[in-house]
This record gives sequence, C-alpha cells and structure tokens, in this order.
Amino acid sequence: MIENSTLVLFGAKGNLSRVKLIPGLFHLDESGQLPEGMKILSVGRQSSTQGEWENEIKSMLDKKFKKGYCKETFKKFIARNLYHANLPDDPDAFKKFASRLKESNKFAQNLAFFLSVRPTDFALIVDQLADENLLDQSSGWKRVLIEKPFGTNLESAIQLQQSIAKHLNEDQIYRIDHYLGKSALQNILVTRFANSILEPLWNNEHIDHIQITNHEMLGVGDRTTFYDATGALRDMIQSHLLQMMALTTMEKPESFSPNHIRDEKIKLLESIRPIKDGEFSSHAFRAQYAAGEIHGEGKVNGYLSELENEDSITETYAAVKIFIDNPRWKGVPIYLRTAKRLHESGTNISVKFKNTCSLIGDSNNWFIFNIQPGESSTIVLTTKTPGLDDQELRLTKLEGSNRIDGDESIDAYEILMLDLLNGNQSRFLHIDEVKAQWSFVDPIINYWTQNKEKLHQYISGSADPESSKVIFEDPSQFWR
Repeated sequence: MIENSTLVLFGAKGNLSRVKLIPGLFHLDESGQLPEGMKILSVGRQSSTQGEWENEIKSMLDKKFKKGYCKETFKKFIARNLYHANLPDDPDAFKKFASRLKESNKFAQNLAFFLSVRPTDFALIVDQLADENLLDQSSGWKRVLIEKPFGTNLESAIQLQQSIAKHLNEDQIYRIDHYLGKSALQNILVTRFANSILEPLWNNEHIDHIQITNHEMLGVGDRTTFYDATGALRDMIQSHLLQMMALTTMEKPESFSPNHIRDEKIKLLESIRPIKDGEFSSHAFRAQYAAGEIHGEGKVNGYLSELENEDSITETYAAVKIFIDNPRWKGVPIYLRTAKRLHESGTNISVKFKNTCSLIGDSNNWFIFNIQPGESSTIVLTTKTPGLDDQELRLTKLEGSNRIDGDESIDAYEILMLDLLNGNQSRFLHIDEVKAQWSFVDPIINYWTQNKEKLHQYISGSADPESSKVIFEDPSQFWR
C-alpha cells in the first residue's frame, strides 16, 4: 500500500494534466489505490481560486468519463485536490509555495514532484525546490518525475543530469517514458521468460531478424514547430522504440526487482554497435510525407505545406538498422521504424525466424507482439493447404488476445504515477539508459545534419517507401 504522501503537479493547467494526469488520478482514487490522507497540490502559472480549480477538475472529468462517474468518489477526490498559483512575475513565488507545502498538518512530507513542464524548466525547478529545502529527505522521502525528453542529445542530457544530480540521488529521479507504462510492454518480459517454448529459440541460431514498428495515420497536426525541431528519430526511436528493443532482447534478469531489470536493459543498450563512417546510408533512412489521401480524413497536405517551409529536412519517417554485439544477438539485424501519415496505424514487435527446412522453401515463421491497436501475441506458421497438391502451402496464425472482456483498463500514466508514489523505478529510465540511447542516435542526427540533401517523399496514405529497404541486410527481407 502507498505510504501517505503529497503529489505535486507542476504544469497542472497544461494539456497532459487535463487529459491524462487528473483523470488518471481520479480513476486510481475510484479504484481504491490512493491512501486516505494523500493530497494532490496542483501548481500552475495562472491565478485561480480553489472553487474555480474544482470546477476545472469537474470539467476534465466530465470530458473524460462521458458515461458518468461515482459522485461519492468525486467528493472525496475534490477534497484531496488543492491549487497553488506560482506566478511567473512574483520573485517570492517559490518561497510562498514552500511555505504552504511545509504545513505538515495539511500535507504529508513524503513529496512526489511531477514536472509536466517545458524541458527548459526541468533544471530550474529542481534548483528552486532545493533552494527552499524541499528535497531534503530528513522529514520524508522526496522524488522528482521528469517528463520526456531528457535532453535533446547526449551533451544536453549529461548537462541536465549534472544540474539535477547536485540536489538528487539517482533513486530520487524518475525519468519517464510513458510507453513503459503500457500493459502490452509489461507483458513482453512475462511472455519471454515464463514460456519455455520461446527462450531456447530466442537467439541468433534461430532468429533471422527483428522489426520494431510504430506507424501512424495522423500527421504532425498543430505540433509543427515542436516536430520540426525534433523529427521522428528523436521523437520515437531514441526513446520508445529503443526501450521496446531492450525489453525484447535483454538477458533474463536475476529477479524482477527494479534494479535487476534496469541493469539488464543498460547492458543491452550499451552493447549496440556504433554505426561506422561510410555506413550511415545503409543503416539509417529518412523521408517526409507528401500530399495524399488518408482513410477517414480525405485529401491531406504534405508536411512541407503544413510547415510552410519548403526547405525543411526534418524527417517524418525514420528507419534504422541495429546490431547488438553480444553472443545471443551476434549477426542479427534489428530494424526500428516510425512514421506519420502511413496507410495504417499500429505498434508492434515482429520476430522473424530462420528457414530451417530447404525442402519446403521459406517457412515464413514469425512471433509478433502487438502493442496497439489491441494487445495480442501471434505465432505465424506455415501449414499445408488441404487437398491433392502436396506442395500448396499457406500461413496459419495462432493469435491470442492479451486483453479480454472484463480486464481492467489502466492508462500508462496511471501505472507510472502509482510507481512514483510506490518508489518503483523499474518502468523509469536510469541515466545510463538515456546516455546509451543518445550515444546511438546522435551520430545519425549529425550525419543527417551535415548532409542536407532533399529528403525522399512518400505519398500520405501509402505504405513504407520502397527506398527504405536500403537498410535491409538481405534482399528477401520485407517490412511486415
């Protein structure tokens, strides 16, 4: 059970808080997960009375839970929610904030700070918390959750770490990657290590290659300024897809304790082979979506038209090839790809097994973790088609849904907020994971920055660009 504590939400009036955090906390309260004496102190940069904030919370919940919600739980939830205005033009704002938070008769002094703010404010807020002695653990534990991204490259990540490490130990820092809160990702380790039919085959003797995919039909939308400064490689591959790869390929941990799981992920990520000079064009591919037609939306503009900048070389499609230098995965290519405006949306991990019987031809065996939409595990087998022709084969899918009717639906942020309050860091990033991920991605970004040629274009609503296959090790390989 969670210790009595206070959750402090910085950026409480932002979109993440309104859509995910406040409704998620209400759902946790409704499920009996929050201790009776716990308070939620929401901190914003705008003035607001307590009554106005309570009305805002009601509006958030009405929008999220359209079928209604328990009125008794709502009363209890409202009673634990308080608002504090940290006005940007007030030089004493943090002193006033600290004075209020130190009211031990109102707020438990186990403090969890959730920084749902601009990345440029992470270090500044930690400095201000430390200046007001709010990170001292003599009166109770203190934890700080930092939203993605943790830096924009290796150098900035190290600088951010050095800044906050002056005030926080590693066990106080919770670097979030919300994908790690998804139940389908949590299921990867269980599926791998709890089923004896998989582990003997999970190596380079039996596996041809692995594909880790995130595709979206959506475009950049109103995030053009952010996206043009970020791109698909930084936005998805550096964080979410590399973490999915680590869970798929890491060695069995000594136990499922947070430290043992993170130790194995770190070892795996630090074993990624750096791309050598002269190899970038065959190990990394990028492209932009052009105008086209999306099912359900009709005709849509291309990325450059949305951005209103014909000179942008920011990628909306990125694919990379990775090799892991350890005995289990030696020689096995791992392909990571992410894209906007493709013909379908989905996130999955597809493991292709080698063909072991030359008498039959390509056996085309796969094991697939489907992350979204839906959560399932699928085995693809080659079978004989009934009939007189002994050579006629077909593929058979053995699909098991990991979510069935009646299963509890928990948002990733709900799980991660519970982990924060419980002190469970297994689904948060260690600084060594962050460094290893940036160490792989930075050279690709630098190469693309130096080579400013126009990007490949793919029509919105189409499949993967044909030219993306340049990263395949074998001509027989194809995108699933």
